[in-house]
Formats: sequence, structure tokens, C-alpha cells
Amino acid sequence: MKKPLILLLHIGYWGLYLIVIMILLAFYYKDDPQIDAKFENVFPIILLFAFLPCFITFYFFYFLIFPKYLQQRKYLLAFIYGILFSYAAAILAYVITTISIGEECFGESDDESFLGVSIFMAFESFVSGIIALVIRGFLTWFEEMKLKETLKQKNQEMELALVKAQLDPHFLFNTINNIDVLILKDAEQASDYLNKLSDIMRFMLYETKADKIPLSKEIEYIEKYIELQKIRTANAHYVNFSVSGHLNGQTIAPMVFIPFIENAFKHTTNKKLKDAITININIEKDNIQFECANKCDLNRKIQNQSSGLGNSLIQKRLNLIYPEQHTLEIFKTENLYNISLSIKNEKL
Repeated sequence: MKKPLILLLHIGYWGLYLIVIMILLAFYYKDDPQIDAKFENVFPIILLFAFLPCFITFYFFYFLIFPKYLQQRKYLLAFIYGILFSYAAAILAYVITTISIGEECFGESDDESFLGVSIFMAFESFVSGIIALVIRGFLTWFEEMKLKETLKQKNQEMELALVKAQLDPHFLFNTINNIDVLILKDAEQASDYLNKLSDIMRFMLYETKADKIPLSKEIEYIEKYIELQKIRTANAHYVNFSVSGHLNGQTIAPMVFIPFIENAFKHTTNKKLKDAITININIEKDNIQFECANKCDLNRKIQNQSSGLGNSLIQKRLNLIYPEQHTLEIFKTENLYNISLSIKNEKL
């Protein structure tokens, strides 16, 4: 929900709160001939007595209790701190009221009277805090629903974009042609490449529908993709691909890494260089670190450049799937293009 609408919601709530107070006062003094004078004298007291502690507690619950304790499922701490702060707000409002108006506004100023008034003020403050939690909970739920709808829409767009980008006719035609040549030279190897191509197409069409897949499947797909790309060159050291660390049931969103790898192959200008493309996946305790670097000429125009996935679309998808759980850095030099992506570790 947009900030102006949230601001209007808060203004509307407190406006309604003051209207209710005035209605109650008007109803209480309806038969009193001096209603105007009493209303004028009592309203400031009621404002400090009923409004001030509720206002303070409301925003304490709204900005602190909900995100720090309730949303983190620390219910007992949320209840304890809520009770304590409600009573503290009541004491503060009581002190401000007595200083501003005088102790006579609460009647007798003995300890018993103070205790009764402060407990009542703490109770109304706590109720106001509960209302704050309900409002903040509704706004959070609304934002989460909106985010899920946006994510669903972006995933659909990404799925179509991935299919279009990965089923690149040039990639398919070149791979099939290379396999066709291999059939006469080495039928067994050609059959192996055909199986890899079949597995890649099956992965893209079916596995990518899930929100999360095992990291092992993503790595297996990358290995097969690289093997198919290496058919196009006789350079045995064209690609350096390594995986370090232990999988241990980690999961990841499907095809997070492959767009970067695909772009690396598209933009590598010299297939005869050693380690023209370097890809490393490092599985750490808390993060999955992905790095992809390719040697290239950044000034060279790439044919069919639009067929790949742009960094802006990739970044949008990462922001939706891993909000505040990833870092993406891009380094460019004259002859090197390097991607560094860190994603918070997730397990099955």
C-alpha cells in the first residue's frame, strides 16, 4: 500500500478516535444546562487522559512490538513488553496531565486513586496497542499478498523469457548440427550429447515451474549446458567450471545462475583462449557464492544480443525472489566481464 494511503488511514483512525471521545462527552453532559462550559473544561483533561497514552502506545506497538517481536513469533516477549510499556505510557500521561492541569483533575490524589487511574489508563493504552497490531498486521498481509501477485506475474514473465532465451534457435541449431557431425565420427558420444540436450530441454520446460529446486539439480543442468557449449570449440581449456563446498540439501530458485552463464558464452570473443570463461560456485555455511567471468572485448557488438536475458530483468527477478537476501556485483574491464552473486543459503 502506498505511503499516502497509509498516512490517510492513520489520520482517519485518530480523527475517528477523537470524534468518539466528543460523542461520549456530549452524551454524558446532554442533560446538563452548562454543557458548553463543562465540555470546554473537561475536553483537555480527556485529551491528555485518553488520547496521549493511547497515541504513544499505539506507535510503540506499531513500529517496535510488531516487527521486532510479534512478526518474529516472540509472542511472550511481545506481551510482556506491551504490558510494561502500556503502563509506562499511562504513568507518563498521568504526570503530564497533573503538571499541565493539576492533580485535582483526577479527584483525590491518594495512592489508591493513583493506582486505579494508572491501571485504567494502562488498559486503554494496551487496547490501543492491540488495534495498532491489527492495523499493522493487515497492512503487512496486504503487502505480502501484493508481493506474491507481483512475484507470480514476474515469474510468468521470466518463465516465458527463459524459454525464449534458452531455446535460442542458434544454440539449438548449432548443437544439433554439431551432434549430426559427431554421429559419423563417434555415434556413442553423439548419443550422449543428444541425451544431455534432451535433459536440458526437459529441465527448462518442467523443473523451472517450481519456486525452489535442489541446488544439485541446478548444478547438474549447468554442467550439461557447458558440455553442449564446448562442442563448438576444440579448445579443451575453453571453460573452467568448479564447485566447492557441500550441498547438504541446499535449495535455490531455478535458473538463477544460467542467464549469466549464457551471456558469458554469447560475449566471449575468442574461443581459443585458455579459461576464456571461468565459473565457480562456492557453497558456504550461510551463503551460496556464484562467480562467472569471461574474457571479451566490451566494444565488440554481439549478433542477436537481444536474444539473451538483460541484467535489468535478471536483477528484478532476484529482487523479488531474494529480497535483501542477495548481493549482485558486476565488474567490467577492457577485456573481462565478471559477475559476483551471493545468495543466502536455504535448505530443504
